[in-house]
Amino acid sequence: MSRYEPSKPRPPSFDIGVDRVAIVVELICRACNEARARISAGMLEPDINRWVWQSMRRIKEDLGFCSVEVYGEFPVMPYSKLGQKSKIRKPDIVLRFFHQFGNEDAYVAIECKRVDPNDNTLNRRYVTKGVHRFATGKYAKHHRWAFMLGYMLALPADRVIAHIDAGIQKKYGLDAALKKHLPRQHSLAIFENAMNQRGAGQIRVMHVFVDMS
Repeated sequence: MSRYEPSKPRPPSFDIGVDRVAIVVELICRACNEARARISAGMLEPDINRWVWQSMRRIKEDLGFCSVEVYGEFPVMPYSKLGQKSKIRKPDIVLRFFHQFGNEDAYVAIECKRVDPNDNTLNRRYVTKGVHRFATGKYAKHHRWAFMLGYMLALPADRVIAHIDAGIQKKYGLDAALKKHLPRQHSLAIFENAMNQRGAGQIRVMHVFVDMS
């Protein structure tokens, strides 16, 4: 495990406990299962995301998760850049729990990427255009947790996950290897890894892979 040496204490609102991590995973899995019926061959990632976060909003109300809000492409400022000229960033899906309200830097980011055993270009982008945004602090700066959502366009999933894991270890070191979790209903596989976020200590990333074939 990478050594965790935060540059400064992170606010409590930047953290979420294991119960809320479980809520995020549950919403992801249920929403993707519902949205899958609306996904057509060749659909682009932003269109898939829109169906997923809309399903997520409906499902969280059905489950009575009244302490969390769901947004699609929620605009965020780079941490502590208020008053400076800086580009607004937009994670694909953002959740905000009640304890995060009032601090605009506090949110739960979900970055979504299509992956395919027959397309390593997509699989590389999962790392270089997805995981990398959390490792560099472009998204979720100083946060404790972040989430990657892999839309599996074809099976088998194992080949895709092995390619992604190899790419993560090559870029961020052996300590950043994916560690397997028990799958949830409506998921193909769930993994977790930890990385030293640039200038901000350690961030843990939960990787959820779902069948969108």
